[in-house]
Amino acid sequence: MCLCIFSISLAAQQIKYSDGNDSWNPNLLGNHRVVVEFTGKDNVAKTTIEWRRRDENPELKKIIVQDANGKEVLNTKTENINRENGTIYFEPVSGKGKYYVYYMPYIDEGDANYPKGVYAKPESKADAAWLSKIKKNLKDNCTVKEIQSVNAFNSFYPMEVIATAAETKDIIAKNSDNSFLVFPEDRLYSIRMKNDLPQRWIQKGVQNSFADTAMKGEYLAFQLGVYALENLSNVKVQFSDLKNESGAVISAKNINCINTDGTRYDASNFAATVSVSKGKVQAMWCGIDVPETAAAGTYTGKATVVADGKSKEITLQIKVTNEVTKNGGIDSPEKMTRLKWLNSTLAQENTVIAPYTPLEIKGSEISLLGRKLILGSDGFPAQIQTFFTPEMTVIGTKANDILTAPIAFHFVDGAGKESLQWKNTGLKFLKKEAGTVAWESVSTSKSLQMDVNASIEFDGFVHYTVKITALEDATFNDINFHLPMQSSSAKYMMGLGQKGGNRPENFDWKWDVAHKSQDGAWIGNVNSGLQFSLRDEKYSRPLNTNFYLQKPLLLPTSWGNDNKGGITITPNQKSVLVNAYSGARTVKKGDVLYYNFNLLITPFHALNTDFQWNTKFYHKYSPIDTIAKTGATVINIHHANAINPYINYPFIEFKKMKSYIDEAHEKGLKVKIYNTVREVSNKAYETFALRSLGHEIYSPGKGGGFSWLQEHVGDDYIAAWFVPEIKDAAIVNSGMNRWHNYYVEGMNWLTQNVGIDGIYLDDVAFDRITMKRIKRVLTKDGHPGIIDLHSANQYNKSDGFNNSANLYMEHFPYINKLWFGEYFDYEKNQPDFFLTEVSGIPFGLMGEMLQDGGNPWRGMVYGMTNRMPWSHNADPRPIWKLWDTFGIKGSEMIGYWSENCPVKTNNEKVLATVYKKNGSTLISIASWADTDVKVKLSIDWKKLGIDPSKATITAPEVANFQPAQTFTTKDELPVSKGKGWLLIVK
Repeated sequence: MCLCIFSISLAAQQIKYSDGNDSWNPNLLGNHRVVVEFTGKDNVAKTTIEWRRRDENPELKKIIVQDANGKEVLNTKTENINRENGTIYFEPVSGKGKYYVYYMPYIDEGDANYPKGVYAKPESKADAAWLSKIKKNLKDNCTVKEIQSVNAFNSFYPMEVIATAAETKDIIAKNSDNSFLVFPEDRLYSIRMKNDLPQRWIQKGVQNSFADTAMKGEYLAFQLGVYALENLSNVKVQFSDLKNESGAVISAKNINCINTDGTRYDASNFAATVSVSKGKVQAMWCGIDVPETAAAGTYTGKATVVADGKSKEITLQIKVTNEVTKNGGIDSPEKMTRLKWLNSTLAQENTVIAPYTPLEIKGSEISLLGRKLILGSDGFPAQIQTFFTPEMTVIGTKANDILTAPIAFHFVDGAGKESLQWKNTGLKFLKKEAGTVAWESVSTSKSLQMDVNASIEFDGFVHYTVKITALEDATFNDINFHLPMQSSSAKYMMGLGQKGGNRPENFDWKWDVAHKSQDGAWIGNVNSGLQFSLRDEKYSRPLNTNFYLQKPLLLPTSWGNDNKGGITITPNQKSVLVNAYSGARTVKKGDVLYYNFNLLITPFHALNTDFQWNTKFYHKYSPIDTIAKTGATVINIHHANAINPYINYPFIEFKKMKSYIDEAHEKGLKVKIYNTVREVSNKAYETFALRSLGHEIYSPGKGGGFSWLQEHVGDDYIAAWFVPEIKDAAIVNSGMNRWHNYYVEGMNWLTQNVGIDGIYLDDVAFDRITMKRIKRVLTKDGHPGIIDLHSANQYNKSDGFNNSANLYMEHFPYINKLWFGEYFDYEKNQPDFFLTEVSGIPFGLMGEMLQDGGNPWRGMVYGMTNRMPWSHNADPRPIWKLWDTFGIKGSEMIGYWSENCPVKTNNEKVLATVYKKNGSTLISIASWADTDVKVKLSIDWKKLGIDPSKATITAPEVANFQPAQTFTTKDELPVSKGKGWLLIVK
């Protein structure tokens, strides 16, 4: 960004605004200074600076004066400091010449990545003798030369240089018969202030027209700044057709205002009501989608701002040149051309994504990849089956029943018995598509009607809307939901405050949305399971990753029932019953309750073990040749580096990124980048356009954080991740909104134009709709579209005590690899925790370890290593080398969790997983015993296909893992605490 030197004409002087080119340290002096020149003769310099500041209460901020050599002037005094101007006296210690007045000094306190810019308070260091020399009638003896910002990005000019109170009063007086004024503004000058008019508008005066130039095919953005002279509600912008001198037309349908109209992230219509309080400014961002076929010429039409029955017409004069732009001008985001992306419907059609297969319907049975849903006449699942083998490497033919009885709601009377008799209309299919099947059923009783609308998608996501309408007044002791599961499909549990692992014998849970991000759980086995989540019609996705408490779940009116609701899980001889109860309630005739719920049928697909062995991540921006020598095959580019500097906004250095990726491709490596939705860099060109949308894109909050945010965004935001080296300060996104449309379009652009091979997700703040769209654009035209997901352990107060795998399970169908993650303990947790919370295996995924390099012995039982060069104490290259030497690609992985595993030990705390090939086998052994132990192997040689009389067992040398050693089939193996072996049997 370039800041030219500008002049502003004031009553007494000309002030230039210029770029300080990072010539001082802002963490001591602040981001702004005034350059003054002392021309007097006395020992007291006086300057009155008309700085026109947007910050409130400037008199509460310290003033620092330095001479031209950077030496602080201690003898200073301030007078009449206000937002419009201020007077500073100082001792001209270096005589005539240049001095610097720093007027917003601050110190960054707090965590380096979550700083708190604290502005220094006024203090007096002047001695009494010097102060006594200040004459009351002393005139200014300094010339204000210029106002500098530490760099161009920090400049207040021109849109944050305020109009004075007198100027504002004057323009209001001249337009007293209006309820509002409209100031058309160029797209290059984002309207930033809500509480002040910019001086720029005073100088231009009230305008009735707007003119700009566009190329054919360009999206031409512009602003209409609405200044309210009285409270306004329902502000809208209406457009006429644009016509040129030859009669050619750009239809009004090609023009819109993003503040009020558009398309939501889920392809539904977006409509917002904009209100503006008296004395406030509202930017209305508009865009003209100029057709590529438009004839050259100047087009004229009207934009009419309407509010409360009053209107203001602005004449639009758009010159369309003969030049045709590429990509709608998308390659020039500084011109706000990508605001068009906010209303994108790209990749919305629910087409089947590989490796999934189209849904098939036979009667009431719906088949999908490796699974089957059988519906009852009431619309609820009568049975759910999976067909995955215990090894999870193939889809078999034997059905694994998940349910012991149909899923059902029960309306219980005071005696604890079912109180209603139901009749249903039967199952009616509403949609039969490859990607989605939808159905409905209506059940009625004397007192209630139950409308069931549901759908299943090709990946195993099942959504139920259950609408209960009271046909008469009724009282129930309980309304509950029964999910009766086969014990074989309910071995493990994760969620509802339960750490992933073996399912507890009995379980009792209550709603606590204020503190806990918990509305469901996963219960299952390695090859069959269900995740359920309980919601109502008001569900709104909460914030995550440190921000849950700032936007928690809403307690469902139905399930929560004023905190009377909860969940119990109890086993009996026949099944494991999940009972979601909502407690006693009375309904009046006409009352409506929504008992909505979602199901995810797991696993999503078989394990792709060869992808695991072939995909070796290097997780750092380094020279390509350096990475190639390590044996890594995929490079993950985080943010805060030369080619991807700004968090979740990878568009500014895209040329450098493309050059790097092109070189990697030439040398046989793939490159993925960090990019997600949760927070977005303040370097985003569209920051203030997004701010104009209220809380749609940015979450409300207390503000604060890094100085730039406080000085330019002002208030009402949540400060997020900060990178001090490049001053990248992010702002937290709100929930599901049109920024997700932008995100999908951005990923498509990066794939098609920059050549990225996928994305690295660092936690996820969007839902499965956006994830499917992302996967489609990443894999379009044969691109690999690799997605790996990292999560720090979410089971903590700030994240609402949810489990990462449970929180993100809806995304697992489209993830290629997990990386869980920071704050996961690989030493103290038991195998059932590894299996459910870390490995991804029960969901058809494989993963890697992070915290402290993980435990390589335990990791290999699940096919996991860590990443280069993340942990210096656990370099994965020796294990990678063993994979290649053994030839692990193409082997069959048979985990300890499978009854078919051909190798076991005689110690239940020492587990073995087999990687089987023709004629040879790799056995991974890991110990969870409390001490060093010795174990004997129990080997089913027939299953291995190896003659025991000819078998050799060797432990090849693996650096930092094990020494070379040979064993016989009868030997006891010494296994150190927390360690293990990799053995090759031939």
